[in-house]
Amino acid sequence: MKRFNLALAALTLATVVAVPSTVYATPDFDELRQENLDKDAVDFDQLRRENLDKDAMLDVKGVDFDELRRENLDKDAVDFDQLRRENLDKDAVATVEVALNVKGVDFDQLRRENLDKDVVDFDQLRRENLDKDAVLEVKGVDFDELRRENLDKDATITDLRRGDITKD
Repeated sequence: MKRFNLALAALTLATVVAVPSTVYATPDFDELRQENLDKDAVDFDQLRRENLDKDAMLDVKGVDFDELRRENLDKDAVDFDQLRRENLDKDAVATVEVALNVKGVDFDQLRRENLDKDVVDFDQLRRENLDKDAVLEVKGVDFDELRRENLDKDATITDLRRGDITKD
């Protein structure tokens, strides 16, 4: 058995040593890039340089939103400033109208109007339910008595388990 294990270990070691080192080597990305460029692939390095040059040429400064707004207004775009002012004016008028019309709600009057329309009279239903509740005679439960009955039943079951109770 030892000979077999030694032979197997030697074979495994020989296999590991015999594997070419190129299998474990990392790819040479520069070489792969050059091969792709030779095949007329897109040269991303060149595109990156061109885009960086364009970005360097642009004189990046803050955007003048007022100028853009004026240009858009010249093109018959929606004037949001005017819309905002109109909506604020409408809101102010509506607030004043509501303030003038607020006088408090008379819920009793609303209840009478609803009763005139044959709506459910909840006050009457409440009184009827209270009367039914008063008529019902609720009998209290004697929990002590129930406990004693259950304890007696439990004692009988326990005795049966123990085999203390003899059959008649």
